[in-house]
Amino acid sequence: MRRPRSLQSRLSLTLGAALALIWIAVATITALILRHETNEVFDSALRQTAEHILPLAALDIVGRDDDGIPQRLASVGDDTEVFTYLLRDAHGRILLQSQGAEAEDFPPYDGRGFRQTPTHRLYNDDVLQGSLRITIAEPLDHRRTVAREIQFGLGLPLLVVIPLALLAILWAVRASLTSLRRFREGLGARSARDLSPVPTSDLPSEITPIAATLNTLLARLNSAFEAERSFAANAAHELRTPLAGALAQAQRLQSETTDAAARQRAAEIEATLKRLTRLSERLMQLARAEGGRLRLGHAADLRPVARIVLDDMTRMAAPGRIRLSLPDAPVLSDLDPDAFGILFRNLIDNALRHATPDTPIDVTLRGDGHLSVANDSPVVPPEVLSRLTLRFERAEASAEGSGLGLAIVAAIAERIASPLRLSSPRPGAATGFEAALTLPVEVGSPQK
Repeated sequence: MRRPRSLQSRLSLTLGAALALIWIAVATITALILRHETNEVFDSALRQTAEHILPLAALDIVGRDDDGIPQRLASVGDDTEVFTYLLRDAHGRILLQSQGAEAEDFPPYDGRGFRQTPTHRLYNDDVLQGSLRITIAEPLDHRRTVAREIQFGLGLPLLVVIPLALLAILWAVRASLTSLRRFREGLGARSARDLSPVPTSDLPSEITPIAATLNTLLARLNSAFEAERSFAANAAHELRTPLAGALAQAQRLQSETTDAAARQRAAEIEATLKRLTRLSERLMQLARAEGGRLRLGHAADLRPVARIVLDDMTRMAAPGRIRLSLPDAPVLSDLDPDAFGILFRNLIDNALRHATPDTPIDVTLRGDGHLSVANDSPVVPPEVLSRLTLRFERAEASAEGSGLGLAIVAAIAERIASPLRLSSPRPGAATGFEAALTLPVEVGSPQK
């Protein structure tokens, strides 16, 4: 039989089994002690009965006229006799016997004291220099019955007490493990990016070293991730200056050369350098999304940030192609405006790159924080849709872009505890694509 894997079940079963065994052992020892004491009480009762009956019987027998004729005493009431007795003379003749006494149950008199046969416990006594002898007999079945009743009286409460004790043990163990259960639930509720130390103040001393070791591991992981993010951000930042210089040289080469082939090559170099510049910008944004502080201690209106980003994005699109819908009332949120701008820009840039040419891009920000960017496009298969938030993942291998836009948005959405929802086709249409999430807004912020 396999032991339960739950620590709570193991402790409950172990303590319950140990307690049950202890109680059974104590009850058994108590029953044996009580049985011994009961035998002593019954033996004392046998002796006292003989001492009370013998003097009275001696007076009665000595004063008889019919010497040597045995007499049997009639029973009083309907009660079954427990003690029976015989009075005999020195020759073994029966002079007096109780109603239930049978001669075959009484062995020959062999002196004072206790005797025992397979069926009875006996006590012998005599008076008048041994001329009058009494034997008191008690059936052993009577003693066995009393012993069974005692054992039953001791064992019956255990049938009630042991289950109640097991329930009490289970409750006590469960209550004792409450802090451990909260510790487990706290770890389970953490996001994959939360590497902050776990609290150890209310943990049992046996679990505290495990939590301390876990905190050490989390600190090492956090340092490794911080180093990775710092490297990506610094590398991207350091690349900006040489890329800008190389881009300027390529543009100057195009303007100065008269060779068509050289001008074409310079144009290709310029396009490649622009892609590298966009990639370095995306890498810095990704490092910002994964490592920077995204929530501030105060709330600000998100609408001005949305308008600024939209004004900049309209330069890359035809006039009127991006349709922005904003509420009349402020959308107050503690989300860092820079992080919101990165998120907003990447969603619109993704829609512009992958939408059907010359179709509008619908951008909606509601007062409750709901943000959606929808565009018309062929339907994205579900297996591709599920991978779009991965780094360097594109809907089509030949599509433009770095494959980091939606990964950046998903990283920000995860850190503000609002999953990014991707839909294709867009809701209410047979085609298209929509990206939506809910931004944190101030409670009681006016909505419309």
